[in-house]
Amino acid sequence: MFQNIGEILIMFWSTLKDLPEVWNQRRKIFDQLYEIGNASLLMACILSAFIGGVVSLQTGPVLVERGLGGLLGGVVGISICKELAPVMMSVLIAGRVGSAMTAEIGSMQVYQEIDALKTMNISPIRFLVLPRLVAISIALPTLVLFSILVGWFGGAIVASYNHDIEVSMKTFFNSLKNVVELQDVAHGIIKTFVFAVVIGLIACHQGFTTIGGPRGIGRSVTKSVVNSIVIILILDYFLTRLLLYFEK
Repeated sequence: MFQNIGEILIMFWSTLKDLPEVWNQRRKIFDQLYEIGNASLLMACILSAFIGGVVSLQTGPVLVERGLGGLLGGVVGISICKELAPVMMSVLIAGRVGSAMTAEIGSMQVYQEIDALKTMNISPIRFLVLPRLVAISIALPTLVLFSILVGWFGGAIVASYNHDIEVSMKTFFNSLKNVVELQDVAHGIIKTFVFAVVIGLIACHQGFTTIGGPRGIGRSVTKSVVNSIVIILILDYFLTRLLLYFEK
Protein backbone atom coordinates (compact mmCIF):
# COMPACT_ATOMS: atom_id res chain seq x y z
CA MET A 1 0.00 0.00 0.00
CA PHE A 2 2.73 2.48 0.98
CA GLN A 3 4.63 1.66 -2.20
CA ASN A 4 1.53 2.48 -4.27
CA ILE A 5 1.03 5.75 -2.39
CA GLY A 6 4.67 6.67 -3.00
CA GLU A 7 4.42 5.84 -6.71
CA ILE A 8 1.23 7.91 -7.04
CA LEU A 9 2.87 10.89 -5.32
CA ILE A 10 5.88 10.62 -7.62
CA MET A 11 3.54 10.51 -10.63
CA PHE A 12 1.71 13.58 -9.33
CA TRP A 13 4.97 15.48 -8.88
CA SER A 14 6.15 14.49 -12.36
CA THR A 15 2.83 15.68 -13.81
CA LEU A 16 3.14 19.03 -12.01
CA LYS A 17 6.62 19.48 -13.49
CA ASP A 18 5.16 18.87 -16.98
CA LEU A 19 2.37 21.45 -16.55
CA PRO A 20 4.19 24.01 -18.77
CA GLU A 21 3.61 21.52 -21.63
CA VAL A 22 -0.18 21.82 -21.30
CA TRP A 23 -0.54 24.03 -24.38
CA ASN A 24 1.39 21.55 -26.51
CA GLN A 25 -0.95 18.79 -25.32
CA ARG A 26 -4.11 20.84 -25.86
CA ARG A 27 -5.54 18.58 -28.54
CA LYS A 28 -5.36 15.51 -26.32
CA ILE A 29 -6.83 17.55 -23.44
CA PHE A 30 -9.79 18.65 -25.61
CA ASP A 31 -10.38 15.04 -26.67
CA GLN A 32 -10.38 13.93 -23.04
CA LEU A 33 -12.66 16.82 -22.06
CA TYR A 34 -15.17 15.74 -24.68
CA GLU A 35 -14.99 12.13 -23.56
CA ILE A 36 -15.37 12.98 -19.86
CA GLY A 37 -17.72 15.96 -20.01
CA ASN A 38 -20.02 15.64 -22.99
CA ALA A 39 -20.46 11.90 -22.74
CA SER A 40 -21.23 12.08 -18.99
CA LEU A 41 -23.44 15.18 -18.90
CA LEU A 42 -26.81 13.52 -19.58
CA MET A 43 -26.15 10.74 -17.07
CA ALA A 44 -25.03 13.28 -14.46
CA CYS A 45 -28.16 15.40 -14.94
CA ILE A 46 -30.50 12.42 -14.65
CA LEU A 47 -28.74 11.19 -11.51
CA SER A 48 -28.77 14.67 -9.95
CA ALA A 49 -32.45 15.26 -10.64
CA PHE A 50 -33.39 12.06 -8.85
CA ILE A 51 -30.99 12.73 -5.97
CA GLY A 52 -32.66 16.10 -5.38
CA GLY A 53 -36.07 14.47 -5.65
CA VAL A 54 -35.20 11.76 -3.12
CA VAL A 55 -33.85 14.30 -0.60
CA SER A 56 -37.07 16.30 -0.87
CA LEU A 57 -39.18 13.16 -0.65
CA GLN A 58 -37.40 11.96 2.49
CA THR A 59 -37.05 15.24 4.41
CA GLY A 60 -40.11 17.12 3.16
CA PRO A 61 -42.87 15.26 5.06
CA VAL A 62 -40.82 15.33 8.29
CA LEU A 63 -40.35 19.10 8.07
CA VAL A 64 -43.98 19.73 7.07
CA GLU A 65 -45.28 17.70 10.04
CA ARG A 66 -43.34 20.00 12.37
CA GLY A 67 -44.40 23.18 10.60
CA LEU A 68 -40.96 23.71 9.04
CA GLY A 69 -41.85 23.06 5.41
CA GLY A 70 -40.57 26.50 4.43
CA LEU A 71 -37.03 25.37 5.29
CA LEU A 72 -37.03 22.48 2.83
CA GLY A 73 -35.27 24.42 0.08
CA GLY A 74 -32.35 25.26 2.34
CA VAL A 75 -31.98 21.66 3.52
CA VAL A 76 -32.00 20.29 -0.02
CA GLY A 77 -29.75 23.07 -1.31
CA ILE A 78 -27.05 22.63 1.33
CA SER A 79 -27.03 18.82 1.22
CA ILE A 80 -26.70 18.74 -2.57
CA CYS A 81 -24.07 21.44 -3.11
CA LYS A 82 -21.81 20.54 -0.18
CA GLU A 83 -22.07 16.76 -0.09
CA LEU A 84 -24.27 14.77 -2.43
CA ALA A 85 -23.34 16.31 -5.79
CA PRO A 86 -19.54 16.24 -5.26
CA VAL A 87 -19.48 12.70 -3.88
CA MET A 88 -22.03 11.10 -6.21
CA MET A 89 -20.61 12.70 -9.35
CA SER A 90 -17.09 11.70 -8.34
CA VAL A 91 -18.20 8.10 -7.79
CA LEU A 92 -19.95 8.17 -11.17
CA ILE A 93 -16.86 9.49 -12.95
CA ALA A 94 -14.60 7.03 -11.11
CA GLY A 95 -16.73 4.19 -12.43
CA ARG A 96 -17.21 5.50 -15.93
CA VAL A 97 -14.09 7.53 -16.78
CA GLY A 98 -11.52 6.19 -14.31
CA SER A 99 -12.13 2.63 -15.48
CA ALA A 100 -11.75 3.69 -19.12
CA MET A 101 -8.45 5.46 -18.36
CA THR A 102 -7.11 2.40 -16.58
CA ALA A 103 -8.17 0.05 -19.36
CA GLU A 104 -6.65 2.22 -22.08
CA ILE A 105 -3.28 2.75 -20.35
CA GLY A 106 -3.28 -0.84 -19.09
CA SER A 107 -3.70 -2.13 -22.64
CA MET A 108 -0.79 0.02 -23.76
CA GLN A 109 1.31 -1.32 -20.89
CA VAL A 110 0.48 -4.97 -21.59
CA TYR A 111 1.16 -4.65 -25.31
CA GLN A 112 4.41 -2.72 -24.70
CA GLU A 113 3.27 0.53 -26.33
CA ILE A 114 4.51 2.51 -23.30
CA ASP A 115 7.95 0.93 -23.73
CA ALA A 116 7.82 2.07 -27.34
CA LEU A 117 7.13 5.64 -26.20
CA LYS A 118 10.17 5.51 -23.91
CA THR A 119 12.27 4.15 -26.79
CA MET A 120 11.25 7.17 -28.89
CA ASN A 121 12.21 9.44 -25.97
CA ILE A 122 8.56 10.46 -25.38
CA SER A 123 7.62 10.89 -21.73
CA PRO A 124 4.63 8.64 -20.85
CA ILE A 125 3.70 11.06 -18.07
CA ARG A 126 3.58 14.01 -20.46
CA PHE A 127 1.92 12.06 -23.27
CA LEU A 128 -0.61 9.99 -21.28
CA VAL A 129 -1.07 11.27 -17.73
CA LEU A 130 -0.94 15.07 -18.15
CA PRO A 131 -3.84 15.38 -20.65
CA ARG A 132 -6.07 13.05 -18.65
CA LEU A 133 -5.33 14.67 -15.30
CA VAL A 134 -5.88 18.21 -16.61
CA ALA A 135 -9.07 17.20 -18.43
CA ILE A 136 -10.68 15.43 -15.47
CA SER A 137 -9.70 18.31 -13.15
CA ILE A 138 -11.65 20.69 -15.40
CA ALA A 139 -14.54 18.46 -16.44
CA LEU A 140 -15.58 17.03 -13.07
CA PRO A 141 -16.04 20.38 -11.23
CA THR A 142 -17.98 21.66 -14.25
CA LEU A 143 -20.21 18.58 -14.19
CA VAL A 144 -20.80 19.12 -10.48
CA LEU A 145 -21.96 22.70 -11.12
CA PHE A 146 -24.54 21.37 -13.57
CA SER A 147 -25.56 18.61 -11.18
CA ILE A 148 -26.07 21.07 -8.32
CA LEU A 149 -28.45 23.17 -10.40
CA VAL A 150 -30.33 20.15 -11.74
CA GLY A 151 -30.53 18.64 -8.24
CA TRP A 152 -32.06 21.83 -6.88
CA PHE A 153 -34.71 21.84 -9.59
CA GLY A 154 -35.41 18.14 -9.05
CA GLY A 155 -35.94 18.77 -5.35
CA ALA A 156 -38.16 21.77 -6.08
CA ILE A 157 -40.37 19.81 -8.47
CA VAL A 158 -40.91 16.97 -6.00
CA ALA A 159 -41.57 19.44 -3.16
CA SER A 160 -44.12 21.29 -5.25
CA TYR A 161 -46.09 18.37 -6.70
CA ASN A 162 -45.92 15.78 -3.91
CA HIS A 163 -49.17 15.81 -1.90
CA ASP A 164 -47.40 15.03 1.38
CA ILE A 165 -45.18 18.10 1.03
CA GLU A 166 -46.81 20.77 -1.19
CA VAL A 167 -44.10 23.41 -0.78
CA SER A 168 -44.34 25.84 -3.68
CA MET A 169 -41.34 26.45 -5.91
CA LYS A 170 -41.27 30.09 -4.82
CA THR A 171 -41.07 29.11 -1.14
CA PHE A 172 -38.52 26.41 -1.93
CA PHE A 173 -36.15 28.72 -3.79
CA ASN A 174 -36.60 31.58 -1.31
CA SER A 175 -35.47 29.22 1.45
CA LEU A 176 -32.60 27.99 -0.69
CA LYS A 177 -31.50 31.57 -1.41
CA ASN A 178 -31.59 32.48 2.29
CA VAL A 179 -29.60 29.43 3.42
CA VAL A 180 -27.15 28.57 0.62
CA GLU A 181 -24.25 30.96 0.12
CA LEU A 182 -21.60 31.14 -2.56
CA GLN A 183 -19.00 29.65 -0.23
CA ASP A 184 -21.17 26.54 0.18
CA VAL A 185 -21.04 25.92 -3.56
CA ALA A 186 -17.31 26.73 -3.53
CA HIS A 187 -16.75 24.08 -0.85
CA GLY A 188 -18.38 21.49 -3.08
CA ILE A 189 -16.22 22.53 -6.05
CA ILE A 190 -13.03 22.38 -3.95
CA LYS A 191 -13.92 18.85 -2.85
CA THR A 192 -14.65 17.86 -6.42
CA PHE A 193 -11.32 19.20 -7.69
CA VAL A 194 -9.45 17.09 -5.12
CA PHE A 195 -11.54 14.03 -5.99
CA ALA A 196 -10.84 14.57 -9.70
CA VAL A 197 -7.07 14.62 -9.15
CA VAL A 198 -7.30 11.48 -7.01
CA ILE A 199 -9.39 9.62 -9.61
CA GLY A 200 -7.03 10.58 -12.43
CA LEU A 201 -3.89 9.60 -10.51
CA ILE A 202 -5.26 6.25 -9.29
CA ALA A 203 -6.60 5.36 -12.75
CA CYS A 204 -3.33 6.19 -14.51
CA HIS A 205 -1.20 4.47 -11.86
CA GLN A 206 -3.23 1.28 -12.07
CA GLY A 207 -2.87 1.37 -15.84
CA PHE A 208 0.92 1.71 -15.65
CA THR A 209 1.21 -1.18 -13.18
CA THR A 210 -0.97 -3.57 -15.19
CA ILE A 211 0.53 -7.02 -15.85
CA GLY A 212 -0.80 -10.34 -17.11
CA GLY A 213 -2.71 -9.72 -20.32
CA PRO A 214 -6.48 -9.19 -20.64
CA ARG A 215 -7.17 -10.72 -17.24
CA GLY A 216 -4.65 -8.34 -15.69
CA ILE A 217 -6.38 -5.40 -17.37
CA GLY A 218 -9.67 -6.49 -15.81
CA ARG A 219 -8.09 -6.71 -12.36
CA SER A 220 -6.53 -3.26 -12.75
CA VAL A 221 -9.85 -1.72 -13.79
CA THR A 222 -11.61 -3.24 -10.78
CA LYS A 223 -8.88 -2.08 -8.38
CA SER A 224 -8.93 1.40 -9.92
CA VAL A 225 -12.67 1.88 -9.40
CA VAL A 226 -12.78 0.35 -5.91
CA ASN A 227 -9.71 2.25 -4.68
CA SER A 228 -11.01 5.52 -6.11
CA ILE A 229 -14.39 5.18 -4.39
CA VAL A 230 -12.82 4.23 -1.05
CA ILE A 231 -10.35 7.14 -1.16
CA ILE A 232 -13.12 9.56 -2.20
CA LEU A 233 -15.24 8.62 0.83
CA ILE A 234 -12.27 8.83 3.22
CA LEU A 235 -11.10 12.17 1.83
CA ASP A 236 -14.66 13.50 1.96
CA TYR A 237 -14.64 13.30 5.74
CA PHE A 238 -11.28 15.01 6.18
CA LEU A 239 -12.01 17.69 3.57
CA THR A 240 -15.35 18.41 5.25
CA ARG A 241 -13.64 18.83 8.62
CA LEU A 242 -10.98 21.06 7.07
CA LEU A 243 -13.46 23.27 5.22
CA LEU A 244 -15.70 23.58 8.28
CA TYR A 245 -12.65 24.67 10.29
CA PHE A 246 -11.82 27.46 7.81
CA GLU A 247 -15.51 28.43 7.67
CA LYS A 248 -15.50 29.43 11.35
